[in-house]
Amino acid sequence: MAGLKYLVIHCTATPEGREVSSDDIRAWHTNPVSKGGRGWKQVGYTDLVHLDGTVERLVNNNEDAHVDPWEITNGAAGYNGVSRHIVYAGGLDRQKRSKDTRTEAQKDALASYVRDFHRRFPEVKIVGHNELDKGKACPSFCVQDWLESIGINQ
Repeated sequence: MAGLKYLVIHCTATPEGREVSSDDIRAWHTNPVSKGGRGWKQVGYTDLVHLDGTVERLVNNNEDAHVDPWEITNGAAGYNGVSRHIVYAGGLDRQKRSKDTRTEAQKDALASYVRDFHRRFPEVKIVGHNELDKGKACPSFCVQDWLESIGINQ
């Protein structure tokens, strides 16, 4: 069990307006490589923000400031044992280029989620996936600028 250090925000890297299901994510992440998946034992995210702003839990956790082995998701290599991960459906334009495609409902839901998370765990750093892996565009927006715009200064 490790102390929680990061909340990492992701996008599903799917085209604008395309909904993503928990089954889609499970298949992408846990199916064998031979069947188009990544072969992981666990999905990459704790929660999914749908286009309509609904937040769906993908991996249960005990909502404390520790990451137990059964809570670990595979969202950012090298950081998973100390992180929780949330993903929104979208992140690409129709030409598959990085774009902030969050709907107003997703923006509202993500802001509520992050504000509540920050209230409960003020010492945890909130970052975009691209801040942990410079080779990534995910989540297709600047998390630090967005945090400031919703009143979170860390």
